[in-house]
Amino acid sequence: MSIASLRRSAVATVSGLPGGFWWLWLSTLVNRTGAFVLTFLSLFLTQELGHSAWFAGLVVALHGLGGVAGSPLGGLLTDRWGRRPTMITMHLAAASCTASLAFVRSAWAVAVVVLLMGVAMQAVRPSINATIADMVPADDVRRAYALNYWALNLGFAIAAIGGGAAIVLGYRTLFLADAIATSLCALIVFLRLPETRPAAAVDKAGNVVAEEKVSILDVLKDAPFRTLVLLNLLVCLVFTAPWVGLPLTMAEEGLSPSAYGVVIAVNGIVIVGFQLLVNKLTDKRSPVLLLTLSSLLFALGTGATALAGTSFVFAATVVVWTIGEMIHVPTNAAATARLAPEHARGRYQGVMGMSWSVAGFVAPIGAGWIVEGPGSEALWLACGAIGCLAAAGYTTLLRKALSEDEETAAAPGDVSDPSDASGSSDASGPVGASDAPAAGDTSDVPGAPGVKDAARA
Repeated sequence: MSIASLRRSAVATVSGLPGGFWWLWLSTLVNRTGAFVLTFLSLFLTQELGHSAWFAGLVVALHGLGGVAGSPLGGLLTDRWGRRPTMITMHLAAASCTASLAFVRSAWAVAVVVLLMGVAMQAVRPSINATIADMVPADDVRRAYALNYWALNLGFAIAAIGGGAAIVLGYRTLFLADAIATSLCALIVFLRLPETRPAAAVDKAGNVVAEEKVSILDVLKDAPFRTLVLLNLLVCLVFTAPWVGLPLTMAEEGLSPSAYGVVIAVNGIVIVGFQLLVNKLTDKRSPVLLLTLSSLLFALGTGATALAGTSFVFAATVVVWTIGEMIHVPTNAAATARLAPEHARGRYQGVMGMSWSVAGFVAPIGAGWIVEGPGSEALWLACGAIGCLAAAGYTTLLRKALSEDEETAAAPGDVSDPSDASGSSDASGPVGASDAPAAGDTSDVPGAPGVKDAARA
């Protein structure tokens, strides 16, 4: 593929999205660029505070446990309180927790702060995903989720590199920088992002129609969506396992920690370098096909890890499941948006977020136990089998539900111009505007991650 065709693909990928989306995209980039805590938390606990590796693993797991509670909480607030106030409040709460880590020292205090930080960081995700579904036309929702995920990974890569270089300044400085970045993210939302929660329905007489109440239990009673959540949980378990199992497996092969650092960096490099191309190749494809394909790529990449013995082969397996990640994350988010009723988008996204959080809590513990017990080969073979099971589930259980929904889905009503929702006439974004040029017109388009934070989906 030529440079010109790559450039055209990149332009087509970023064109045509509303300006409000790009302010949300920028807030995601800023937030993740300063995300130092999760990247260096285990080192901070062991090297700075002198805690054991077991305690460090427990604290990281507590972050995932907090997310299990935070996701449904954020979904409920998103629908009842609004997308914008939920985002601002939870960003500021996460910033407060991050800043607190710069000063607390006792084991109990650190554990409580990390648990609360997990709640806040996960509670903001449903409002972000619901906002994208609100403001972006249905046909472009998957592309928008993919672009937001790209910003997240780009910011994560910058944070990993910048944090590693700045660690000489001390963990306290890094954590305070993280708090400042998260606060800046909240400021961007406050100043530039409109509220997108759908207006209450009215009858012919102009009276407000009472909104149907939807509880978390009601969401779980939605059979197609419940199936989507359970299958996503299987994929999340496979996705999360390498972040614990891979360094242990490479150590068994006599490879150094620095070799693992290089191998796992391939994940971020591939996402940052090729997400836009993957977006172009998968655009408008069947969601069932994409979810099935991504599950098989996860199965192949993780399963083949059992056969790896050199850094090059380990890196090749990472490339395979990373491609699966790039396909799965935006497609799953878009499928969630499609299945969710308009007035319950936050709660649906919150329940979906729980599957990521549960995996973030269970997979690290399970992977460590399997490696120390049955062995690393058993871990990777199990991951391959679970990935194949998920692929079969998508093909056989969701084909009808997602296909029917895809045929009947309609674009969101009159949200192409976010300025209408905010009351502001200026809704242009920093990267694109609501009147973004069509594909091929390049005149106004700029040049075309411990345990990985699974919540970043």
